[in-house]
Amino acid sequence: MTLVLSVVLVALIFEYINGFHDTANSIATVVSTKVLTPRMAIVVAAVTNLVGALFGTAVAKTISSGLVDSAYVTTQTIICALMGGIIWNLITWWFGLPSSSSHALVGGLTGATLATASGKWSVLIWSKAPEAGKHWYEGSGILYKVVVPMVSSPLAGLLLGFLIMSLLYLLISSLNALFGWLKPRMVGAVFGKLQILSAGYMGFSHGMNDAQKTMGIIALALVAGTKAGDLAQVPEWLSFLRIESLGAKSDQIPVWIKVTCALVMAAGTAAGGWRIIKTLGHKLVKLQPVHGFAAETTAATVLSVAAVYGMPVSTTHAITTSIMGVGAAKRLNAIKWGVVSRIIWAWVLTIPVTALLGYALFWVFGTPVK
Repeated sequence: MTLVLSVVLVALIFEYINGFHDTANSIATVVSTKVLTPRMAIVVAAVTNLVGALFGTAVAKTISSGLVDSAYVTTQTIICALMGGIIWNLITWWFGLPSSSSHALVGGLTGATLATASGKWSVLIWSKAPEAGKHWYEGSGILYKVVVPMVSSPLAGLLLGFLIMSLLYLLISSLNALFGWLKPRMVGAVFGKLQILSAGYMGFSHGMNDAQKTMGIIALALVAGTKAGDLAQVPEWLSFLRIESLGAKSDQIPVWIKVTCALVMAAGTAAGGWRIIKTLGHKLVKLQPVHGFAAETTAATVLSVAAVYGMPVSTTHAITTSIMGVGAAKRLNAIKWGVVSRIIWAWVLTIPVTALLGYALFWVFGTPVK
């Protein structure tokens, strides 16, 4: 029982640190444009994340199935995977780099599982085509679940952000040419109100997509502990920890897990999210309410569409490239490309570094499966 509860504790620590990254990303623009105070933005993020999490369905399947052979995933494997992600998230948070917690967890899981299997590469599911009659994105494996979304979502954010911002510029200039009374202050006031809605949309989409991963890890750990009999002796008041299964589609996560993860993530945002907010909202490109509205709407749309089609993508990648696209619509030199290059390097290194961390941690502390 102690080992199972240790997984839950480490998973919640990961979720808390995840608040430094992903939830901070989701509220960075509304804070940097001064539409909402950090405290108000955190309240909006907490509520909308919770609502979005309750609507999500692609939970355990994101991390627990289709990436690695589950026969080689033990409680020790999950702990080492989470620790690898935690270490990388703390490093990138310290330097104010918005890296992907989703990819950190994927990297940690693949590395720890590889170590669990004593280096057998066959435990990693690289590509598994979908069944006949299904769409290509319903396939499993690292290619379909990680590589394709990792490339497509940033491109979608960049292009859609550029398009939406260009259309807004065209609309504002056309109205001003027709009526002549559309002043910058009025534009800021209107889009300041609209940005509150887009911030809520962003939080909802984040909860619907990205906030699901730790919930799935906790639920799977409790299912494994229940089946192994590790939770048979828990007191009656802790009987809710015993979970027999997650349902046929591995997506039926108990509400208490969703609520707990959402609240822990909000606490993490309140404690340390400002470093990431500063990078996205001030260092990357100077934002006004109209830019924040365009960036949040773009990123939230990318996340929502991906969630509908069961493709878990990185909130970090979506919002960062959306801000880049919005900035490029203003003018290319509005983006601080030096900051962009540092962010991209963090993205490129996330999976290999966390895989190495997960492998090394298990090699030191774990017991391989024969």
